[in-house]
Amino acid sequence: MKAMSEPQVVPYQSQEDEVAMLILQRGGQGGQRWRLDRPEVIIGRSPTCDIILPDRQVSRRHARIFRQGDAYFVEDLGSKNGTWVNGQPVREPVPLQDGDEIQIALRFKLAFVGTGATAPLDVEAVREPSGGLYVDVEGRRVFIDGREVQPPLSPAQFRLLSLLWLAEGKVVPREDVVKHVWENEAAEGVTEQAIDALVRRLRERLAEYDPDHMYIVTVRGQGFRLENKE
Repeated sequence: MKAMSEPQVVPYQSQEDEVAMLILQRGGQGGQRWRLDRPEVIIGRSPTCDIILPDRQVSRRHARIFRQGDAYFVEDLGSKNGTWVNGQPVREPVPLQDGDEIQIALRFKLAFVGTGATAPLDVEAVREPSGGLYVDVEGRRVFIDGREVQPPLSPAQFRLLSLLWLAEGKVVPREDVVKHVWENEAAEGVTEQAIDALVRRLRERLAEYDPDHMYIVTVRGQGFRLENKE
């Protein structure tokens, strides 16, 4: 099977006119950037897209960024694994502000730099797995208080934990858990008991390394969120 290449990059030129840009912060080679100098920019896995992210979690035509007047919007194009802005799923076109973080299939993170920004955002600093919980999404590794969780979490447990991790403390609805953890199954086939059982098993694995802190919090009637140590 042919290995997928790194994301292709539209060459970046000096910003002579005021246009927004995207900067790749997570996934592939961080620091890559794309100028949003056309009315519509399509993001996806297909080689016909304007921004190509060659990963199987990314749909062929995953999302688009378009401009209306002076405003920029991001829209999910019915992707399988979703588009997120600042940890919230995109279900309809979302207006973008300078500094917003766009996540594509929870695999790539892009920073939006608006036309009013005085300088591009720095690439996200690499966090060290020290105190509390740390999830290396790309490496599929989990650390608690600097110790790696071994044996590794099951695929379903890791998908759930990485989903909560990338939401950065915001509540993730149960329907989003189903969509991203049981991606190949119909939503109606996943029971509430199955979701709760997965959350319970994940809590038990994390408690093996830190029994005094509850990392996964159930928000009654809404979903789940990750509560890391201060």
